[in-house]
Amino acid sequence: MPNIPPRKKVNKKYTWNKESVFKTPKDWEAALKAVLDDVPNVKKFEGTLSEGPAKLLEGIKAIEDLISRAQTVFMYAQFEYAVDTTNQASAGMVGKASSMAGQVAAATSFLNPELIQIGKEKLDAWVKENDKLAVYKQNFDDLFRQQAHVRSAEVEEILGMLADPFSGPGNSSSMLVNADFKFAPAKNSKGKKVEVTQGNYHSALMEDPDRKTRQSAFESYHDKHIEFKNTLATNLSTSISANIFNMRVRKFESSLSASLFNNNVPDEVFHNLINTFKKKLPVWHRYFEIKRKALKLKDIQYFDMWAPIVKKKPKISFEKAVDLICESLAPLGKEYVDTVRQGCLKERWVDSAVNQGKMNGAFSYGSPGTHPFIMMSYTGEVGSMSTLAHELGHSMHSYLSWKNQPFVYSGYSLFVAEVASNFNQAMMRGHLLNTIKDKNFLIALIEEAVSGNFFRYFFQMPTLARFELETHQRVERGEPLTADSMQNLMADLFSEAFGPKVKIDRPRVGMVWSTFSHLFADYYVFQYATGISGAHALANKILRGEPNASEKYLGFLKSGSSDYALNVLKKAGVDLSTPKAVEETFSIMEGYIDRLEELVG
Repeated sequence: MPNIPPRKKVNKKYTWNKESVFKTPKDWEAALKAVLDDVPNVKKFEGTLSEGPAKLLEGIKAIEDLISRAQTVFMYAQFEYAVDTTNQASAGMVGKASSMAGQVAAATSFLNPELIQIGKEKLDAWVKENDKLAVYKQNFDDLFRQQAHVRSAEVEEILGMLADPFSGPGNSSSMLVNADFKFAPAKNSKGKKVEVTQGNYHSALMEDPDRKTRQSAFESYHDKHIEFKNTLATNLSTSISANIFNMRVRKFESSLSASLFNNNVPDEVFHNLINTFKKKLPVWHRYFEIKRKALKLKDIQYFDMWAPIVKKKPKISFEKAVDLICESLAPLGKEYVDTVRQGCLKERWVDSAVNQGKMNGAFSYGSPGTHPFIMMSYTGEVGSMSTLAHELGHSMHSYLSWKNQPFVYSGYSLFVAEVASNFNQAMMRGHLLNTIKDKNFLIALIEEAVSGNFFRYFFQMPTLARFELETHQRVERGEPLTADSMQNLMADLFSEAFGPKVKIDRPRVGMVWSTFSHLFADYYVFQYATGISGAHALANKILRGEPNASEKYLGFLKSGSSDYALNVLKKAGVDLSTPKAVEETFSIMEGYIDRLEELVG
């Protein structure tokens, strides 16, 4: 069985620069304690904010300082746990950090109800009177847009206190699948055992050229989830119930509206995506058939989606991947590219090591005042290079937002998050498809685009979004969710999406929902599909050489949440309130499929 090293054996060069955040775990403990000690100092502002603009500003600054420090403490614990879920000390830190976050949320929950009590007319006058308060105008305007759904200070405090217990189902599932699950070894076509872990399942085993390895790993991975399907289903259904609880407390008509309202995104954006996806399914069916023929298979199954058509996968070192990504991003300017290069090669933004206990997948995470860190398992293939480009898009979005916006607007919504990440991948492919001549590399690049990126964002995520909508609606109607009903719903939706020529293993494919922790963030998954659409529409403008396209895109990255998500994207050049960008991105994918068909004959 291939040897995956324990965390303590990996090269520090390829680990995140945690020392830049807290030099030692003791320093983290001290920072945690300092946050908790300051909670009463923030609570003392409760009931005083209406005294005048100076007191309001003082209270807001105290709240922002507490939240900022709490975010850094929380991030450190979560990241340290993600890179090694077997580390009990890290797991304990996550528990402490979650409890702290709940206390901070409760302690600061009085702000919005008091702002509403002050009233928009008085706040507008204070904003004109006090230059330092003026920066909060968009924030205040957004609050009064949401006024009907903000409850009393007492209710808001209770909702803040519920943040910790409501995160329990997601944390429980994460601990179960990442730390406790031990998967049975897969077997290759020669009968040799192959280790299955969260770290190597997607990044290596599902891309193995040996079909027996893929099938065996797929069965091992999903059979473990089936073994615990009742626990996993209970966790997700409890999380959905929490969403419905919040929906009703805040007086929304549906959980979808409740979720999208925060970002001022109309429900039609969700339905436009789903309707366009269903209409364009024949594009996917054509691709599945081309892939089946290229792989010389009698039938094609779920576990074949990532199978390589190329005989020999190109190998790319981490350092070479950084070079190629930076070349691709050159149209964004020297400052952008230099920041990426420095972050990857000098400042250790990226935890790229493969080790035992590392959480599956990849993400970018930091807070103002830290580096925008990246967790991933870099395996030296085109897919890993693309993942690195993707996460660097998130990181640069954070970096530029933090650098150009005050704390109140330093974050950005989930709705725009996937635009920056997919943009980097679109730019990388646009550059490499025009500069690389090696046929194997080109096939691998297109395969990564369609089987990796597009299959996940433009096939799995819309299908999961349909699953999410239906499960939420069932709970809204008072219908029970069971492991079997969720398994059957998922299998039905994937059967419809794959079409009649893809063979479906219903019990295992029906458990795909349990392998996506994203479902614990309500109505997040559809935003991957709208994100990839916005990304390709914007990247195409730059690749076509449209005037000022790069400057407009950089303006989007620097905007943070200083305006509504749809608005900052419109300023950059894409309108996601219509299906146009989704349709354009399906056309881009068709172009990739055409090129692939030509390359494989």
